[in-house]
Amino acid sequence: MDSASLIREFVTLLVVIDPIGTIPVYLYAVSGIPRRLHRRFAVRAVLISALILLLFLIGGQVVIETLGLRLGSFQIAGGIVLFLFAMTMIFGETKAALEIAEAERVDDGEHLSGSVFPLAIPSIASPGAMLAIVILTENSSNTLVEQAITTGLLMFVLLLTLALLIAANGIHRLIGDTGASVVSRVMGIILATIAVDAVLGGFDTLGIFEVNAPTGTPAIKSLE
Repeated sequence: MDSASLIREFVTLLVVIDPIGTIPVYLYAVSGIPRRLHRRFAVRAVLISALILLLFLIGGQVVIETLGLRLGSFQIAGGIVLFLFAMTMIFGETKAALEIAEAERVDDGEHLSGSVFPLAIPSIASPGAMLAIVILTENSSNTLVEQAITTGLLMFVLLLTLALLIAANGIHRLIGDTGASVVSRVMGIILATIAVDAVLGGFDTLGIFEVNAPTGTPAIKSLE
């Protein structure tokens, strides 16, 4: 795996997990619990997210192999879903507003329950993150070493997310909800580009037509 592919995968995981966009959700979730539990709350949320995403990494491969799905078809379908996910990031309500509103409808008052919903799911381990990790570690086109590297990048992004959650109060004072919304929408644009790239890569894999990457840019097959 070359440096361009590493950067590409890191950016993909960073965009779909969206640590900055998670900060307002975290601050809402901890608003009703003692401050001494805030760090424990963040650690628990990230650990649950890691477990969920690792289950999708392993289980997603089993589903693909059991159903006999072709990689190209999966890339196209995954790219379309990621594109729709990106559109909600760009044009829809902010990530924080949607997830906080949903949490308000099911709040059960338990101190640490918010670390599961809405923080771990769907804020950190979002549907886009679940799908992206399956695509990035697809068995037929990625060696075990490459899958291990992708898993390491996922863990790094989750650790980064944990660090930002622990420092959430200071970051929120600096950028506010508006700043977090702007960052999320910019990431949505990046994700839309990655999604279109995945669809084109799927057509290339199926042999429908050949996609040649421009000189000096990573090949379109880097998501295969």
